[in-house]
Amino acid sequence: MTDSAIVSDPINSPKSTQTEAIVWQDYCRFSTDHKVIGVQYILTTFIFFLIGGLLAMLVRAELMTPELNLVDRPLYKALFTLHGTVMIFLWIIPFNAGLSNYLVPLMIGARDMAFPLLNAISFWLIPPAGILLIFSFLLPNGPAQAGWWSYPPVSLQAPSGQLIWIISLILLGISSILGAVNFVTTIVWLRAPGMTFFRMPVFVWSVLSIQLLQLINLPSLTGALILLMFDVAFGTSIFNPASQGDPVFYQHLFWFYSHPAVYIMALPAFGIFAEVLPAFSRNPLFGYRSLAIASLGIAVVSIFVWVHHMFAGATPDWMLITFAITSMLVAVPTGVKAFGWTATIWRGKLHLDTPMLFAVAGAAMFIFGGITGVMLAANSFDLHVNNTTFYILTDFHGLHVLSGVILQVIMLVRSFTPNPYNHGHFGVSSTTLFWHFVDGIWVILFSLLYIW
Repeated sequence: MTDSAIVSDPINSPKSTQTEAIVWQDYCRFSTDHKVIGVQYILTTFIFFLIGGLLAMLVRAELMTPELNLVDRPLYKALFTLHGTVMIFLWIIPFNAGLSNYLVPLMIGARDMAFPLLNAISFWLIPPAGILLIFSFLLPNGPAQAGWWSYPPVSLQAPSGQLIWIISLILLGISSILGAVNFVTTIVWLRAPGMTFFRMPVFVWSVLSIQLLQLINLPSLTGALILLMFDVAFGTSIFNPASQGDPVFYQHLFWFYSHPAVYIMALPAFGIFAEVLPAFSRNPLFGYRSLAIASLGIAVVSIFVWVHHMFAGATPDWMLITFAITSMLVAVPTGVKAFGWTATIWRGKLHLDTPMLFAVAGAAMFIFGGITGVMLAANSFDLHVNNTTFYILTDFHGLHVLSGVILQVIMLVRSFTPNPYNHGHFGVSSTTLFWHFVDGIWVILFSLLYIW
């Protein structure tokens, strides 16, 4: 792409670009460079990842024995609530936004995002939201204690901490919506000349799919939180059953976004698998168009599956049947992806370097987690396991958290920080790290299923 082509583009003009060399101080101040913002996202969300992991360790430490040994019940519920909230809304989703910020303009030949200032604002809404949430531990009654889903009427019983939780998530929701507008505009309008939609990398297709989901589904959650805030702060009765409110309405609004959110977490990793597997198999990506369309297919079908989170409630029969069918349909585009990955490495010249090992492990874990997800789509089975925490925990963590994010992070760190002799960081062999990490994951997941 020539300079004249760039200058002739009124949106992608040099005014929105960064020409100076990046120094480390840039990561500590306000910037509109998409690469700087991407790194800011990644570093900030990694801090929240450590905090969320610490909360999880405290929860597991308390569960070592049946008695209350470490924390009391209100604090345990608060740790459980904030662990889920931090990991989903302050780690996984914004981490993917940071990764996409860094890579998407480079992959499509754009100088920067369509709206650089809006891009910076999207990031700078995250630190105050996260700090507000974490410091809610200092409130007299403690932080929110109603779970990361915060169903009413339980969420109406701890007003101060719950109000902070709501405000934090509203800020994070606004951040994600602004970012989604930016990503969709950038991908649709700022591609380099000749970069048609079916020449874009599969990773960009994944980003486009999840950002469309953000635009379509996230306003429902943000609206639900605003209504819940009125119930908590001003005593209205929108969701309060004691005053003729409808708590089930909140569940519909919440899961209309929060189920597609699991694909928002996983799809970027699927895009990275589609980039890594061909490179280390010395084979072209099998079924490129099918994999690209499958990303959109997953996004479209996931819009119509949210009620399967409510199968155990007073859900009408027609809704049980309809949403069981739509939930099973998600297996079709995801199966296309699994088939494409497998066919890509079939009879290839495999180079089992660290990124390839983690990509194959992540794909295998995704397939395993997907099988447990299809089982949950059958309402007769779902009724039996819905309240058994370990089965749901295994499905969610195995499919979306471990295969979708953590393996992706390690794969990227090992890819972009190469070193001689294939020795990893801190003197640990990359292969050794891989086998210890993946074996540990499988032991944890299968032990949870055994407990269930």
